[in-house]
Amino acid sequence: MAENPGAERHPRFDDDLVGLDPQDPEAREFAEHLDRMQRCDPNFTVEGSLRGVADFAEGSTRAGGLRWWVALLIVCLILVGVLVSAWDILGDLFAWLAG
Repeated sequence: MAENPGAERHPRFDDDLVGLDPQDPEAREFAEHLDRMQRCDPNFTVEGSLRGVADFAEGSTRAGGLRWWVALLIVCLILVGVLVSAWDILGDLFAWLAG
């Protein structure tokens, strides 16, 4: 990843992360992690739910090994649940239309 010396300084380095190098990529990632942990968005809205899914997807791409396989298993189980429920609904719909 290319370093951008003209990037603006993250405000966490002035408040919470005093003494850490703001140009250090690990320190910047930690500042972003703190922002994600302290975000207080409503999760009951569509936007909040999609943001949660996006955070899960972003976290699973950073994971490796067993955590990646567990994330893949969770996604596959969700997809199987959606397919089974859609199949059940379509079967009931066709039975109702035929009857």
